[in-house]
Amino acid sequence: MSDKKSIRFRCTATGDSMITRRLPERGEYDGFAEVRDFIMQGDFRFGNLETTVHNFESCGGARSGGSWLCSPPGVLDDLRNFGMNILSTANNHALDYSYDGLEKTLQYIEKAGFPFSGTGRNLSDASKPAYIDTQSGRYALIGCTTSFNPENMAGMQTGNLPGRPGVNGINVNKKYLLPREDLKQIKRIADALGINCKDNIIRGEGYLPPLKESEQPFGALMFEEGEKAEIISTVSPVDMKRITDAIAEARFMADYVVVAMHTHELHGTAKETVDPASIAFCRACVDAGADAVIGTGPHLLRPMEIYNGKPIFYCLGDFITQLETIQRAPDGMFAKQKLNGNERLDVLFNTRSDNGKKGLSYDPVMYESVIPYWEVEDGKLVKMIFMPIEENFALPRSRGGWPKKDTQSGIMERFAQMCKPWGVNIVIENGIGVVQL
Repeated sequence: MSDKKSIRFRCTATGDSMITRRLPERGEYDGFAEVRDFIMQGDFRFGNLETTVHNFESCGGARSGGSWLCSPPGVLDDLRNFGMNILSTANNHALDYSYDGLEKTLQYIEKAGFPFSGTGRNLSDASKPAYIDTQSGRYALIGCTTSFNPENMAGMQTGNLPGRPGVNGINVNKKYLLPREDLKQIKRIADALGINCKDNIIRGEGYLPPLKESEQPFGALMFEEGEKAEIISTVSPVDMKRITDAIAEARFMADYVVVAMHTHELHGTAKETVDPASIAFCRACVDAGADAVIGTGPHLLRPMEIYNGKPIFYCLGDFITQLETIQRAPDGMFAKQKLNGNERLDVLFNTRSDNGKKGLSYDPVMYESVIPYWEVEDGKLVKMIFMPIEENFALPRSRGGWPKKDTQSGIMERFAQMCKPWGVNIVIENGIGVVQL
């Protein structure tokens, strides 16, 4: 076996691909080639597929990841035309069309020949690493998400029953702390509303654990006494062990191991702020043997850090943003806007956006992203550069949403500024961000 340390690993990564349209005829648009060529520098070329893929052969789920996203199977060819060669499928939209929609998506991805990780026909399938063999070595990808509806979590297969299809979910446990006087106030309000009556009855029947003296429930929330008001978020130890076990297996099987984390966890007053649970999770993955962690989810840029010599991208933003060009929508998507389901799609989207005054599709920040390219040799990060991209926000929805290199919006400057507090110094050369290593 060749010495792993003699290999130079080359990686590129893109953010969320909410792709609902095909590339233009001949597969190009103004700016396409420059983006594709940058991505193609890597041997490992990552993307997060944030949509279901089928021909509307399945019913919409009772709940979705926000919109009910569905894309024609040909978009997989378009992602390959951009250069992607491995996908994460773990995100809050994976079961927008319920279990059958996930099954159809898995079939189309498998038919397209893409290695992927993060969803599967049971929990073991969803959490297994995906591998791609390249000239620079074998790469592994482990996809997971902290953002999912509870019924979308994949279930373990047993000797009695098949497992449940779904995502490789990472549960984030939240502890809500309040000072004693505030806790008493919560109890007075709960008693006045009778909001805990049902749980109190069930607890009396022995189906819920007895309350500790320091605990005070308030409906679905459980508050505890603390010195100050705060929320403490921690990753489920069971889910964390499943990820570290997958990292250990991938470490044995591959030369370079990447974890992809999709999360919508928020902290503080700005979406750009990284939450403590995500920081702890990503660093734990590196401690367990991951070579890089790629974050996606909140639809805008978050900072990156280099932790123990390994890159952690807390969110790369969106790579393709096409939320308002889905071809059909289930009744649930109309019902959320108090419509009956028989209206036209333009009525649906204009109602949701208040005629273009609100929503992700009308916020230019959500169309700004970066694509990192990095090289590792002898276990050391030796090169990292970023291409800033903008997803054609100014174009009509019929042509917008595709990425091109940004030259005017100051995306790279903004990203460099947010990375400084994390110890990452980025200088800009000819419009490309260069990390000073």
